[in-house]
Amino acid sequence: MKEFPIKRSFIEETFPVKEVSEESAREKNIRHGHISTLHIWWARRPLASSRATAYAALIPVPDSIEEIEKKKNFIAELCKWENSLNPAYIEKPRKDIRDALGYTPRVLDPFAGGGAIPLEALRLGCETYASDYNPVAVLILKAVLEYPQKYGKRRGIEDFGNKEESRENYDLVADVKKWGEWVLNEAKKEIGRFYPAEEDGSIPVGYIWARTIPCQNPSCNAEIPLMRQFWLAKKSNKKVALYPYVEGKEVKFKVVGNGYEEMPDNFDPSKGTVKGAIATCLICGSTVDANTTRRLFQEGKAGQRMVAVVLHNKKKRGKFYRIADENDVEVFKQAEKYLQRKVEELREKWNIEPIPDEPLPTPDMQGFNSKGDLFWNFAPIVVYGMKKWGDLFNSRQKLSLITFVDKVREAYFRMVEVYDEEYARSVVTYLGLLFDKVVSKSNSLARWNNIPEKIEYIFSRQAMSMLWDYVESNIFGKSAGSWQEYKEYTLKMIDSTSQSSIKSAIPIQASATELPFPNNYFDAVFTDPPYYDNVPYSDLSEFFYVWLKRTIGEHYPDLFSTPLTPKSKEIIASLPLLRGMSKDKAEKLIKTTKPQKYFENMLKKSFQEIYRILKPNGIVVIVYAHKTASGWETLINSLLDSGLVITASWPINTEMKARLRAKESAALASSIYIVARKMQRSETGWFNEVKEEIKNHLYKKLERLWKEGISGADFFISAIGSAIEVFGKYEKVMDYEGNIIRADRLLDYVREIVMDYTVRQILHNGIAAELSPLTRFYILYRWSYQNAKVHFDEARKLAQSVGVDLEKEWNKGFIEKQKEFIYLLAPNERKLDELKSTELIDVLHKVLQLWEKGRREEITETLQETGFMRDSFFRVAQAISECLSIDSKEKKLLDGFLTGKEKMISEARAKDTKLMDFIGDEE
Repeated sequence: MKEFPIKRSFIEETFPVKEVSEESAREKNIRHGHISTLHIWWARRPLASSRATAYAALIPVPDSIEEIEKKKNFIAELCKWENSLNPAYIEKPRKDIRDALGYTPRVLDPFAGGGAIPLEALRLGCETYASDYNPVAVLILKAVLEYPQKYGKRRGIEDFGNKEESRENYDLVADVKKWGEWVLNEAKKEIGRFYPAEEDGSIPVGYIWARTIPCQNPSCNAEIPLMRQFWLAKKSNKKVALYPYVEGKEVKFKVVGNGYEEMPDNFDPSKGTVKGAIATCLICGSTVDANTTRRLFQEGKAGQRMVAVVLHNKKKRGKFYRIADENDVEVFKQAEKYLQRKVEELREKWNIEPIPDEPLPTPDMQGFNSKGDLFWNFAPIVVYGMKKWGDLFNSRQKLSLITFVDKVREAYFRMVEVYDEEYARSVVTYLGLLFDKVVSKSNSLARWNNIPEKIEYIFSRQAMSMLWDYVESNIFGKSAGSWQEYKEYTLKMIDSTSQSSIKSAIPIQASATELPFPNNYFDAVFTDPPYYDNVPYSDLSEFFYVWLKRTIGEHYPDLFSTPLTPKSKEIIASLPLLRGMSKDKAEKLIKTTKPQKYFENMLKKSFQEIYRILKPNGIVVIVYAHKTASGWETLINSLLDSGLVITASWPINTEMKARLRAKESAALASSIYIVARKMQRSETGWFNEVKEEIKNHLYKKLERLWKEGISGADFFISAIGSAIEVFGKYEKVMDYEGNIIRADRLLDYVREIVMDYTVRQILHNGIAAELSPLTRFYILYRWSYQNAKVHFDEARKLAQSVGVDLEKEWNKGFIEKQKEFIYLLAPNERKLDELKSTELIDVLHKVLQLWEKGRREEITETLQETGFMRDSFFRVAQAISECLSIDSKEKKLLDGFLTGKEKMISEARAKDTKLMDFIGDEE
């Protein structure tokens, strides 16, 4: 049996982490030609890191330091987007891989999703297989990895040792363009009149709607338009808003701001009529509580109202706005009437309900009712009366969407008159995926983003939250959400991926726990497994599945044979996604719920399958990015039980900095790329000895991570990867009492090492040992999570590592428990008269409040009384400031306070020469 011939791969020895991270984060801004523009898929990996890690795994590490540095520099250039189709950068790695192995490697991604990882393996000349359990993902994979390479026009890069398949009879870009335009024109002929242009030629970009409920004050009963806020444009040079005013028993609107009527004084457009489902009537001032708001929706007593029209004119710059008038409402009513006729026509024609009537997912799949049933927290819209997927669209949206479906279906029957069946199927597949992109912005959960003035698609977050005011896009326009816009993106993507390889990959539908391949079949596996409960793929993708079933489902009977997406073998921990009752009770009642143990077992099975299908010595690169310790415990235990031996790990920053400024959650910037082998492990390791080995290895790795600029939660997560390089090489690790050591004890030990190292680094000197456990906890929390809320279990483990019992401390001082989250109060969030403790952080918060109020003498008194008029106190303040983002209120207070440090010390010294005892030696 042949084994994978490379004994030590480049990625197992070194990797240009910083350079690849920069390119991976930059790639998020790239649109034209990128596969992300074809179709929405969640948690997609960057092409840059996928290409760089695959190449580095398939070549040996050079013997000399000089050659290693040259190779690192080459990888830094190879991963750039602009070099992805550059023959000078693609032909070389293909040749390097073939020369190193002596043959073309066979590579698999069993969790292929949106196709980024297998696309880059294909680009590097590998024989590539891509599988996924989800049918929507499989369809995307065919459109990224199979059809462009088979049918796209090719230019440029050669493919060593492979003959080009004949493509001369095909031009995929031209034909998708031709039939995309045909669909658009035919649909416009039929229903274009329901999106009329203005008399001056201006085209509607979209229509802004507000959902409504009746005021519950019996003497009022007016209609309350539910709006989160009133901004239409909120730029530095353009401020435009809707201004609500009362006329009789009705709320009316006008447009105010730059270029319109002057914005009234004391009007704050950021304050709407509803917050957290609590609505305020603008006429009588009474409020409607959240439960009543939900009940009104469930009982069908809510409505909606068209409020404004967003317009664009090619002769004018930017978007402009007007209030919706009677004519707009009348056109909408005409569309509603036509919808009834169209539904009847298509129901008979298709033999399926034209508007998706499949139920929105709930844990028992029985739908939601108002008796406190469980629901998934990714779809809270079910508590507002939305029960079917078709409920996510207003009447005109339904009409336009089923009309486009009809035209896509008709296009296929016209295509097979001139094309062979397989090619016609490939062309219509892109029309179906193009349609999906349109649907993502043509629904009643699409939001108007007032900063760039554009429509945001439904999955701006990986959830479907209730949206009180939404924007209805003009599907016939040329702006965001239109067929025309997405057609152009699709064509550029096809053209780009057509150049990636002469060969196609082989996309299949399969569960990663039951791969349809023989033993010892693959040289390498590059993959990105699911992260615990991060993304409920099957439930989210149903939004597209129900429409794809209608547009192109009959061409893929194997993928669309089930009413909804398959879930029985989905690898997810879905229990944390429940809402409505305690998790213990839910676990007993709901058989479809998948707890952590299910996820761990399924992930273990998938890793065991990877082990089985790999050649001896075969290499694996696994991407993981979960931010909680429980997610990592699951991954580590699953890897240990699979037989794979971890040989290296690297943190690669995959997120844009702007995205990491969220205050509500602790976001991760980095994904950890874990490298493993199918090889023999060492026998039993003893924990005391392994701990020492981990410590020595970890300190070297932590030094490098710190120099690379890895920080916060990413630093600890990166350290985990480094620790399992040591821990995972043993068959099992035991303590002297005979207990097998699992991931939980490993992570506790790693956390202790990392936290001690981190505090010393943050403080820049040896004062760390003087600090109380609470002070150390505060510094580490701010460094790791800044002002974010953190799940209790995560905060507990951080506290535990520095000797703080969180349960004894919360809601007494700066540590606050909010439901299942822990939040650290900033100084400005505390009451001055309650700050009486002599704990360093409490004293710091007190002096910061005194500084803000200008009470300088009291600051000196406080510091002298508590014994903190010393340099170490100011160093802690400085360290905390360095942990915080530049826009943090706490940082501004700290920096202001620290600017007066020298003056404060000199004034105190003048009053009391004994202060030299405190600060003389330190200075």
